[in-house]
Amino acid sequence: MSDGCGAPVQTATPADIDTNGQVVLAGKTVGGAYVRLLNADGEFAGEVQASADGDFRFYAAPGTWTVRALHRTGNGEASVTAQGPGLHQVPIAVG
Repeated sequence: MSDGCGAPVQTATPADIDTNGQVVLAGKTVGGAYVRLLNADGEFAGEVQASADGDFRFYAAPGTWTVRALHRTGNGEASVTAQGPGLHQVPIAVG
């Protein structure tokens, strides 16, 4: 199932999620925000729409990432360095 942008519907990511050896970047922002994943060079890597509760999730490679939230009430971003597999929390304040 997907939203209007073709991305999978986002749900909360449990802290004890089995990542199956993958890097998972997950967090919370403003509900309905478009959340973009940018690589270390600032290049676009993906986008999802946050759930109504603001949950989002990306599967990525190890490295440094910027996660940017875009919403009609404002924008915000956070950076994360994922050294290896596992859940990496990325909360994003929008203002």
